[in-house]
Formats: sequence, structure tokens, C-alpha cells
Amino acid sequence: MIAITRRGVLAGALFALSRPVIAQQPDFAEPEEWVRKLIAAAESQVGITVTYDPAYTRIGYPGGDVPEERGVCTDVIVRAYRRGLGADLQKLVHEDMAGNFAVYPKLWGLKRPDSNIDHRRVPNLAAFFRRKGEEFRVSTDARDYRPGDIVTQMLPGGLAHIILLTHRASEDGERPLAVHNIGAGARLEDVLFVFAITGHYRFRPAV
Repeated sequence: MIAITRRGVLAGALFALSRPVIAQQPDFAEPEEWVRKLIAAAESQVGITVTYDPAYTRIGYPGGDVPEERGVCTDVIVRAYRRGLGADLQKLVHEDMAGNFAVYPKLWGLKRPDSNIDHRRVPNLAAFFRRKGEEFRVSTDARDYRPGDIVTQMLPGGLAHIILLTHRASEDGERPLAVHNIGAGARLEDVLFVFAITGHYRFRPAV
């Protein structure tokens, strides 16, 4: 069973607050096929990826990954695209950065792309989705968001975060639940408006 909770922040630490969805609560409309596959691949990580681990790790290329029981928020997105749609964001981001390094964030002091970590950083994924996908205005109206949309957020302390929206409804039926990893592994939770939204994207790969 997929755990569905809402998150809060207390004294600088992130804790899961259990809020089970009412069993009778209907989901939103069934998404189109490619979105359904993307969401299913994201949800399949719940209960498998159980640890948040931001450590720099050397991985293979292309198709490289850290052990599936661990990872960060970006790994949820990378694995969903890779397993659900056959699109390797490690390779796509690396190739785009190799040819357009100047347009990507300069937050880590790097002078060239690093295929081990570039796709695992939220600002880089946001830049890639902005360049290769669709970018929408940031909104506080849940009706502006659709299943399969990718949302970036800013957590307390200035830590960037990324989530994937699903077609599943929050307890009150007002918001789409999201799959993400904010500190306790992959979870399906009601977090769209819990943290400040910094970006709203949609990326359908050409595969």
C-alpha cells in the first residue's frame, strides 16, 4: 500500500505527519497514457527507496544510478522518466550541459559538466525542463496544475526540492498528491503548497 501523508517543518527538521486519504475519496481524471506511465514509475518507488542520501557518488553513464533503496528528490524524477518512459535524464541533461554549459546554474564551482551529479541537482533539472519542456507561471491555484507536472520548491534553509504531481487527490479533494523524497524515502504526499513554489514544468520526452 502506498503511504499518503502531509509534511511539516519543525525546528529545522522535516517530519512526516500521518494524514491518510479517505478511502472513498475519488482521484482526479485519469491522465493520458504517457503521464500515467510516468506516475506509475514514480509511485513504484514508494516503499523501495526508503532513505534520503545526498552523498556524491560516482555512477555509470548513461543509465547510472545509486542503489535504489536510497537517493534524493531528483532521483525520484530521474527514475520515473527512465523506467516509465525510457528517457534517461542523466544523458539528456549531460548532453545539453555539454553544449550549453553557460546557461546552466553556476552554484557548485564547476567548469565542465559532471555526469555523476548534474542531473541529481534541482537547479539543473529546472534549467533543463525550462529549455526542453514547457514552463508555466507559478500559481497558488491547484486548478493550474495537472498530473505529470513537475514542481520545484524552496525548503526552509534555502534547500531546493522537486516533486512530481499525480492524478490522486488530497484528503479534501482540492489538490493533486505528489511523489517525492524529502527525507524519508519516496512518498506520496500532499505537499504542493506546503513549501514555496519556484518553478512549474511539464516535460514529454521524444521517445
